[in-house]
Amino acid sequence: MTQRLEASTSSRRRDGRTRLLGELVSRGPATRAELARTTGLAPSTVTSLVAALLKEGVVRPADSPGPAGVGRPGQRICLGRRAGVVVGVDLGRRHLKVAVADLSHELLARTEVSKSADHGAAEDIELIRKQVEATLAAAEVTRDEVLALGMGLPGPVHTSGEIGDSAILPGWIGVQAGHSLEEALGMAVTVDNDANLGALSESTWGAGSGVRDLVFLKVATGIGAGLVIHGRVFRGAGNTAGEIGHTVIDPGGPVCRCGNRGCLEMYAGSAAILAAVQPTHPEIADLATVVRRAEQGDGGCRLVIADAGRAIGSALATVCNIVNPARVIVGGTLGEAGELLLEPMRVAVLRGAVRSAAQDVEIVGASLGSDSELMGAVALALGHAEVTP
Repeated sequence: MTQRLEASTSSRRRDGRTRLLGELVSRGPATRAELARTTGLAPSTVTSLVAALLKEGVVRPADSPGPAGVGRPGQRICLGRRAGVVVGVDLGRRHLKVAVADLSHELLARTEVSKSADHGAAEDIELIRKQVEATLAAAEVTRDEVLALGMGLPGPVHTSGEIGDSAILPGWIGVQAGHSLEEALGMAVTVDNDANLGALSESTWGAGSGVRDLVFLKVATGIGAGLVIHGRVFRGAGNTAGEIGHTVIDPGGPVCRCGNRGCLEMYAGSAAILAAVQPTHPEIADLATVVRRAEQGDGGCRLVIADAGRAIGSALATVCNIVNPARVIVGGTLGEAGELLLEPMRVAVLRGAVRSAAQDVEIVGASLGSDSELMGAVALALGHAEVTP
């Protein structure tokens, strides 16, 4: 009888540690009171478990105190370096970003390199391998400490793990990205669409923090949407939800790479924007330059960005009617144009959405800027990191 009671107590304690550690991984620094509330554990149990974890060096006091309330503010605790680290990778058409973070959500190192748009998957994977090693070295972290790696790609990532049709990274079509990276890196890898990861990062740390229903738009070479519904990223039956760039806004418009006519990308993707400005600005070769010239007051660049904003807002109005988000967060290279893009979008949504949906939504810029997708890859890895109880 005594042995059964001891075994039951030990099992409950292990379960409590697992829940506590999992909560610290997902939310980062937290007070004991917050942990008791979110895990459902008794405050006395949380206090006892935290004391043991502090003694073992698995958790440590966080730098900042918890929210002020009646009496003394609670001290936040977080997972220490002994618990491990995660890696985030953001692969684009011409860039590769890598970040290493610990389980307290602190960024330890971040690197970025340019890459050829013509790289195939094998060349990109080798580049990723080298850059992950360089970033781990910069963070003074060993490979053995890595618990998980998250990666974002600008294309549909099917539930099978296979990369779908992508004009941005055509060399990755049909590749089992996660499996291929695991073989090359010797790490647990999870892969997702970059817009989904932008939604994940902005809802975790950025402009969508505390918002349960939101849309993240990545407007760059292509246009993708990440959806957060009831606090969770919504991926759809085949993991390809959010392909707003292929919403038809003009049935008689130009033929899109997807085979339809008049898709949003044909009016607001980077190729369309460059085609609109180059007759008068033949020296402009990329979207970032269009944004920079617009910020400097160039009338033609401002007009083209406003036209893109109206086109995006027209498609977004339909999304608002269906999803009814509280917030739309706009990121990507074109998103860095700020109000030059956002205000025309707002006007188009007001015109195209039903009144209640248009009144419910707030359209803002991404607070994590160009690193929204990279930090989303970190968040994805945190969600798959398992800490030994």
